[in-house]
Amino acid sequence: MKQLPIGIESFSEIIQKDYYYIDKTNMIKDLLNSKSKVTLFTRPRRFGKSLNMDMLKTFFKEGTDTSLFDGLSISNEKELCEKYQGKYPVISLSLKDVGGMVFEDFIDGIKFIISGSAYPYKRLLLQSSHLDEDDKENARCIAANKFKSMAGVYSSLNLLSRLLYQHYGKKVIIIIDEYDVPLDKAYQSGFYDEMVKFIRLFFGSALKTNEYLEFAVLTGCLRVSKESIFTGLNNFEVMGISDTRFSGYFGFTGGEVKEILEYYGLEDKYTLFKEWYDGYRFGNTEIYCPWDVINQCKLLCEDSRAPMQPYWINSSGNDIVRDILRGASANTREQVESLVSEESIKRVINTDLTYADLKNADGPKKETYLWSILYATGYLTDSARPEGKIHTLVIPNKEILEIYKEQVLSWFNTKAGHGSQWEQLCSAVENGDAEGTEKALNNIMPKCISIRDTYSRKDMKENFYHGLLIGLMSCNEEWVVKSEQESGEGYPDILVKAVEKRAGCVFEIKYAEDGRFDETCSKAMQQIKDKKYADILKQEGIEKIYLYGIAFYRKYCKVICEQENVNLV
Repeated sequence: MKQLPIGIESFSEIIQKDYYYIDKTNMIKDLLNSKSKVTLFTRPRRFGKSLNMDMLKTFFKEGTDTSLFDGLSISNEKELCEKYQGKYPVISLSLKDVGGMVFEDFIDGIKFIISGSAYPYKRLLLQSSHLDEDDKENARCIAANKFKSMAGVYSSLNLLSRLLYQHYGKKVIIIIDEYDVPLDKAYQSGFYDEMVKFIRLFFGSALKTNEYLEFAVLTGCLRVSKESIFTGLNNFEVMGISDTRFSGYFGFTGGEVKEILEYYGLEDKYTLFKEWYDGYRFGNTEIYCPWDVINQCKLLCEDSRAPMQPYWINSSGNDIVRDILRGASANTREQVESLVSEESIKRVINTDLTYADLKNADGPKKETYLWSILYATGYLTDSARPEGKIHTLVIPNKEILEIYKEQVLSWFNTKAGHGSQWEQLCSAVENGDAEGTEKALNNIMPKCISIRDTYSRKDMKENFYHGLLIGLMSCNEEWVVKSEQESGEGYPDILVKAVEKRAGCVFEIKYAEDGRFDETCSKAMQQIKDKKYADILKQEGIEKIYLYGIAFYRKYCKVICEQENVNLV
């Protein structure tokens, strides 16, 4: 049985080592038929962009092993293959791993990548009878990463294109993967303006003023056009998330997921895969996240009883999303509540984004950028065809819903763990003050995201309030906070220890259906007593223990508290 190509982005390696491969090679035909000089594909992280770019490079590159495509769909296009396959010099580079602490580090990284893209041609160009000695020296400098000036770096792809054209007599194909990563990282590191200037000159020389260019393909997460990076390009096309063209080439379709599950004997898991990893809509096509699918397939092949796991969040940068959400308005918090309650919202999506605008925008414009970023990065998707710029947005699937519940909500709610009201809460909790605890919580909760009652299950709501209290309690550095730690005859929701004061608290949280606070608080308190939740605190020598039964309903709560008799054990 074929192995799954987890983390492998080399097309030739996947084919040569006979990994499982879902055939996306018809993308080559559609790309050639589009006749675009420069094409930019924007998709979220981990949707197969890098593998597709390597597939394109492998197909077009002069001298390629054409047998790699035997049996794949593109091999049926005999005339196309005869004309294009293995016929072009290809310059291919990926900017996704560029990084550093300062701007100069980033430039050093980009220079290294440029050098790497030229190195395969070094010997060929140095021995070419079509190049004079000056040209050979230029080729040597690029391949050896010995640029004489920044102007040489800006013009390096243009120069390399000319040298390859002179040798082969063929115009060059340029492939740039994850073009926007340097802009993203520069934005986070504080030298965004400098990076914009560099990228504008670098791309302009390679893509706009390059007479030796056959065509170019770029990928990225965001379309960054307003900085004039791509100004003046002729026949420049953006194939974004909403575009119907090329919609099935990034990610897995439902049919492809069924095929892979059947191959590995996991067809009975299809419903789970659909719940967890489906839900994206690219153009008119329903799409699964491929990174999730292949990782979960591998896990289930090793252990058929393994639970479904989230994978995408651990491989996708979210710094921009976090920064924007932390400064979001009350209106935005209300909209996120709707999304977490599995409802849809209608919002304007701006596909021409700039990181500078994200930083400086305020009011309605900032809200538009927020939804646009969440949409472009995969945190939201369309539930219907867009109406102009108006999109009907939903959380794609269960995996992303879990991310909202665990991470996005916490980015909002950590703001509440500061200030006088939070200090009043801590003081009241430590002193067994039920009235004070209730008052402080009721003052804090309106500022926090909550899970709306509409369409939300009771256990989902209780989990949210549990998480809210954990977040608030954990902000106190003097407390040890434990969630669902075994104690007595069960697992109390939260245990808190103020070690220096030898005091402890037990919290049991309930959701008060229809606002039945008193009844629900009593049930919570009775559960604490019946299951002896305070036992572990007694065993650890805690001298003062308070038992809290808390009932939540929407953004309100009621708190009752009793002091435990520590002499019972």
